[in-house]
Amino acid sequence: MRLRQGALVVVAVLAAACGSADDPDAAATDTPSASTSTTVGDRAVLLAPTEFSEYLEATPTAPLVNVHVPYEGHLAGTDDFVPFDEIAEWDGLPEDRSAPIALYCRSGNMSAEAAEALGAMGYEEVIDLEGGMNAWTDAGYELLTEPPPSAR
Repeated sequence: MRLRQGALVVVAVLAAACGSADDPDAAATDTPSASTSTTVGDRAVLLAPTEFSEYLEATPTAPLVNVHVPYEGHLAGTDDFVPFDEIAEWDGLPEDRSAPIALYCRSGNMSAEAAEALGAMGYEEVIDLEGGMNAWTDAGYELLTEPPPSAR
């Protein structure tokens, strides 16, 4: 079952990112994608494009949010466009603070700020695309450039 395998990769990535500071070997894992994740602040996890893509596939209920302003493209499947500095006021925020949220922007700077804000609000599973849309296209993934009505 492909979805379940993807979920296991995500769990391994998140577990590796949350290793104990007292035990340097606690973050070790045999999962290759764990080496490409980085914890940001207390809660957000940066994922490289391939792992971000796998995460989205394994977690279809996670809203995918483009926080870049102004509009400079988007990933297929984007659920909403919210300026990074307005993420705390977004009416699409899940009530359940353990629910996942996936963010991205052009280079990773704006999404890092949005992720930090969500973490400060208590959201526990904030996933951020490392390097943003720039890294996404560099990795060979498609970037859509025609703004959908919600982004205009």
